[in-house]
Amino acid sequence: MSVSDSVASWLQLEPQRPEQVPLRCWWARPTGTPPRGGVLVLPEVFGINGWIRSVTQRLAEVGYAALAVPLYARTAPALELGYGPADLALGRHHKELTRADQLLSDVGLAADWLQQQLPVPAAGLGCVGFCFGGHVALLAASLPQVAVTVDFYGAGVASGRPGGGPASLEQVPSIGGTLLCICGDGDPLIPPADVAAIKTALSAANAARVLAAVPPQPHRLVLLEGGHGFMCSARPDHRPEAAELGWSLLLEAFDQVLGSQGGRGSA
Repeated sequence: MSVSDSVASWLQLEPQRPEQVPLRCWWARPTGTPPRGGVLVLPEVFGINGWIRSVTQRLAEVGYAALAVPLYARTAPALELGYGPADLALGRHHKELTRADQLLSDVGLAADWLQQQLPVPAAGLGCVGFCFGGHVALLAASLPQVAVTVDFYGAGVASGRPGGGPASLEQVPSIGGTLLCICGDGDPLIPPADVAAIKTALSAANAARVLAAVPPQPHRLVLLEGGHGFMCSARPDHRPEAAELGWSLLLEAFDQVLGSQGGRGSA
């Protein structure tokens, strides 16, 4: 995949419905050529910090219009943390204040806006999330605007959901696009029982798709060598080899779906 020139900046999205709030996003897009598709980037508990911005810009450099979406828009709309213990505690504090319905409303606002920036406004979007953002990405995969989702080590999906309620895995049957879950094989936040539950949920959804003759690529789970946060170069658990492979899997998933669904996914 070729490298493109890109430009990036902060952008505020204004609410379109009463339940929505302003979103301070990081917006990166290729220059000189139309984007090959649009991608929503959902951050870790640390907010839209330097590493998440670098991921967004990296996507723009390979041709995607990418929008990093804040997950704490109601309690800390401009949160940007490092990776120390105090940062983690503050990020987790704000995570505990989130609710799934509000998160989906926020991601939906961002998705509506991002679609309008594409050459084909109705094109399906990609979504990638890391850590808490990975959990939210699994929920956001059920949005009609989202065609393909990559969930990096989204912990807790087998045991609950933001704000309470049934496990987020119960949303998998309602996902109309493609879901790729990528976890570290030594992630203490995603124990073997959770890995088994994710496998079971994805397999059941794939079997239902076969019966219904639904054409999109099947959902899948990939385990890579590493712990929690292995994709992030700013974290102690960073694993360069696994991160490189994870990035390749991400781009492959986006290319297969966004580049192969005709009017819905191509740009």
